[in-house]
Amino acid sequence: MSSFNRWQSGTAAFLALSTIAGASAPMVMMMPAQAQTTSFSDVSSSYWAASFIRELSERDVIAGFPDGTFRPDEPVTRAQFAAMIRKAFSRSQERSAVNFVDVSQSYWAYSAIQEAYTTGFLAGYPGNVFRPNQNIPRVQVLVSLANGLDYSVSTEVETVLQQYYTDAAEVPSYARSSVAAATDKQIVVNYPNIRLLNPNEVATRAEVAAFIYQALVSSGQATAITSPYVVGQRPPVQTPTQVRIPSGTTIPVKYGEAERILVTPDETAPLTLTVAQNITTSQGTVLIPSGSRVVGELRPAEGGSQFVARELVLASGQRIQLNASSEVITTTEEVRKGASAGTIVKDAALGAAAAAAVAAVTGDRAIATEEVLGGAGIGGLIGLFLGRDRVTLIRVDPNQDLNLTLNSDLVLPTGSTNQ
Repeated sequence: MSSFNRWQSGTAAFLALSTIAGASAPMVMMMPAQAQTTSFSDVSSSYWAASFIRELSERDVIAGFPDGTFRPDEPVTRAQFAAMIRKAFSRSQERSAVNFVDVSQSYWAYSAIQEAYTTGFLAGYPGNVFRPNQNIPRVQVLVSLANGLDYSVSTEVETVLQQYYTDAAEVPSYARSSVAAATDKQIVVNYPNIRLLNPNEVATRAEVAAFIYQALVSSGQATAITSPYVVGQRPPVQTPTQVRIPSGTTIPVKYGEAERILVTPDETAPLTLTVAQNITTSQGTVLIPSGSRVVGELRPAEGGSQFVARELVLASGQRIQLNASSEVITTTEEVRKGASAGTIVKDAALGAAAAAAVAAVTGDRAIATEEVLGGAGIGGLIGLFLGRDRVTLIRVDPNQDLNLTLNSDLVLPTGSTNQ
């Protein structure tokens, strides 16, 4: 493993996602945008869970494998599920951490498991055992989501279960209330028979994707996908007229978990942001739901760098041309010879040229090596910075610098604002 991975595996972020296959799970790494994909060779557009998989992949909640597959029918382990939960939801700690005897601090999903436990999504077994490599049943996924998101059933538990499931008797006693609550929230997706819950069967990657996405819908973080397999789904309400958002409107955005983004002053770097909160009318009608994505790039601008948006991607998958930009960012960060590359990249997202600059000036080629493996050709960029004892990078604070202003009216097509 490179020194870069030892410093900050899983937290230092490059500008887009790729995947690698670990010993027991598809691991997620931040890599150049060219390596990102949301189209998998084994998930056709007609596949029952295609929309759920695509949306979660674009949100960086789930990932595929290096061969371009998603493997939708493969099982999900408890550790893998904890990692997905960590990516999908941000919840406050509800209880203190515990030391599971079968999860060492060096285990790849240690932090995700601890977070899933402390936020109430997952629990262990007697004797402080977690069983990270155990395949998780469908019923445990539903119980986890119901518990972690504080669902409660609005009607009588047995009435709900008997109404929707022909195999309601197979739901374990400990899970009946949680499954009923999850059903009320319309997060249960049953394929191919909507009436068969199959609670004790091992959950597949496709099924978990569907459950998690529906949980995002239930919490207002995503727009519902119309599917005949969502239990209790109501038909979407159609918006009768076109909606226009005027030029000058501010759109608050956020970027992943990175505390800062570093690019060179002359670098153009692809970047996808997320709408941080609902954009609504004065009457409270949601025009742009939180969680919608803004696709664009950081571009050189006079005296610094500026994010320029190209496209708005709603949770439904609908893409709308977007003319918006941030203010010009002029804050800089200087990298000097002898500096610790691990400190520089910690909690940061780097453009390809910035990564090459850090590698050349600090002498730590591990950063560039991982970029080359990702297919970005970073090795060829290092030569631009060799011999320098310092380099000045543009430092972007995602929480303050990237809020967008519409440069022209944004017209939303009929029906695109439904949630």
